Amino acid sequence: MYLLRTIRNWGWSPILLAALAILALVFTWPIWLLATLVGIVLVLSLLSGVFAARQKDLTASLQMLRQITGHFNRRLLGDSPISIFAVISGLLETENREIWDWARACGMSQRVLTTWGNSFLARLETDTKTRRFDWHLHNYLNELWLLNNHYYEFVAQFHEIARRTELSSENRELYQRFVAEYNAFVQNFRENISELKKIAQTGIEPPSVNLAKELPVVT
Repeated sequence: MYLLRTIRNWGWSPILLAALAILALVFTWPIWLLATLVGIVLVLSLLSGVFAARQKDLTASLQMLRQITGHFNRRLLGDSPISIFAVISGLLETENREIWDWARACGMSQRVLTTWGNSFLARLETDTKTRRFDWHLHNYLNELWLLNNHYYEFVAQFHEIARRTELSSENRELYQRFVAEYNAFVQNFRENISELKKIAQTGIEPPSVNLAKELPVVT
């Protein structure tokens, strides 16, 4: 137990180098043999350090991905009072039949996206506990990006409707609060993508996650 604790604290490389030095003295190994073995140990130690650093970076990126996914699910999906679907439900008070039909139809989309988001977060949590996240991290990033893209379609559609429709002051204020919440999520997601691009190959660029547009000030 003490030996294992020592190896963990000091690393296997210095211990192995010390053992080689002792063996070389005891058995009078030639210098070239000792130098070759030392070189192999140093190369393996360097590769091990690079791998450990990459795993640490992957773990940190995964933790951030879990946090922003959890935030997305809690604050922007489901029955959250600040989600885009809560904002859209305010349009059910309109007398415009076309807009009313669209707002009503968004209820089904809300349920679909919420189910997708909950399933995604559950899989993310499971693979984190089983340490399999490095196999699927690229897929996780792409899936959250795709989920958000579908979500953003409703944001853009509402903004377009709001620009040509008179909203109640409550609905306008709720949308502005949503914009602040959503754009904070987008900024975190962009940072996560930037960090992942340093350690893993991904075709996703940070600007591809769009910010929500604010409504013009009513005068």
